[in-house]
Amino acid sequence: MTDDPTTALRATRLGRRFRGGWALRDCDFALPAGRITALVGPNGAGKSTLFHLATGLLRPTAGELSVFGAEPGSPAARERIAFLAQDKPLYPRFTVEETLRFGRELNRDWDAASAERIVRAGDIPLDARVGALSPGQATRIALALAFGKRPDLLLLDEPLADLDPLVRIEAMGLVMAEVADRGITVVLSSHVLSELENACDHVLLLKHGAVRLDGDAQQLCEAHVRVTGLADPSSDDGLPPALDRSGVVEASVTGRQVHALLRDDRAAARRLITSAPGDRWVVEDPSLEDLLLAYLRSDRTPAPTATAEAAA
Repeated sequence: MTDDPTTALRATRLGRRFRGGWALRDCDFALPAGRITALVGPNGAGKSTLFHLATGLLRPTAGELSVFGAEPGSPAARERIAFLAQDKPLYPRFTVEETLRFGRELNRDWDAASAERIVRAGDIPLDARVGALSPGQATRIALALAFGKRPDLLLLDEPLADLDPLVRIEAMGLVMAEVADRGITVVLSSHVLSELENACDHVLLLKHGAVRLDGDAQQLCEAHVRVTGLADPSSDDGLPPALDRSGVVEASVTGRQVHALLRDDRAAARRLITSAPGDRWVVEDPSLEDLLLAYLRSDRTPAPTATAEAAA
């Protein structure tokens, strides 16, 4: 593997199998450096497995994964990556000061000033025991350790899941401020899609261990269209029979109306839908949340959608 400054994580035919089956299989993607990627998928889609592969905690069963061109778990990769999991493993008997000292001793390029600034901004006493902190305070300590390492790539696996909405907003604001200040590449896994829409500019969606979406968030939205109209009773999905179903991501009928997300040839889809005789259709651009929800709900299995940038 060779250094690749433009791509933070690159997978080629990546697969990981456990005793119960494949968690990831035949995954190809390239997550750009300097961007914030939303890693999305239902439980069991392979998100945590991907994080563990990227950190070198697991090895691929098939294919390859690289971190800035280096093998995961190698010294070159370990120096550039920080990983924060949902359980935020901290030593409860350590004081905050001891925790920060531990981080300094484990990392050659430790940024003590930044780590302490993050802690002090939360009004957390340095002599407080970690085990006595609130979930929000513990999350702040874990983020201080992650940013104190000066990573080029920060992996966040649902680190805010146990926080109440107000603390979650505060913690996300902390992450965004630090990322903007340092230009760090981030891969963020979260089930709160509205949170991702406000923070992320790239998307990687996994489902059943496979890549379903990979690309620039705005370009992916522009490559799809939402339509709402009178359901056609002659078709099972309520859409006009002449519509090419290969471009239908999801369609659902509620009462007499059909709602659908279409992809690929937007112009053709608009012409067909709007020309349906006697019907009135609403054609809209989807939000990122609309897009992700449609792919998460869909039982259809179209080929993975990627923007031109991602495929290059």
